[in-house]
Amino acid sequence: MRQHFPREPKPGYVTPWDDTPEWERQAAGSVYAQVRQFVEVSGGHAARLSREQTSRFVATCWTAQMYRHFENPKSGYVADWPDLPKWQQETDADIFEAIERG
Repeated sequence: MRQHFPREPKPGYVTPWDDTPEWERQAAGSVYAQVRQFVEVSGGHAARLSREQTSRFVATCWTAQMYRHFENPKSGYVADWPDLPKWQQETDADIFEAIERG
C-alpha cells in the first residue's frame, strides 16, 4: 500500500493487524479466502490473468464485504473498479499476487 499511495497514508490505512477493527479483519479474511479458492479452482491458471483482472477481483470481493458489514457504506468503500484511485487498483493487484504466491 505504501508503495503506491502518493503521500503519507492515513493511519487507518496502515493500522497494525492487532489494532484493526474486528469487522475489517473478518472482511480481509473473507477476501483472502475468496482469492485462495479462486486460485485453487483455476488449476494454477490464475497466473495468466492480467494485473487489472486480479485487481478487479479483489476490489469486487472487498465491495461485497462492505455491503455485508455496513447497511449504507460510504460511496468510496463500494466504488466500481474504474472509479478507484490508481493507488488502490495497484494495491489490490498486489494483494492478489501476494495471496497467489501463498
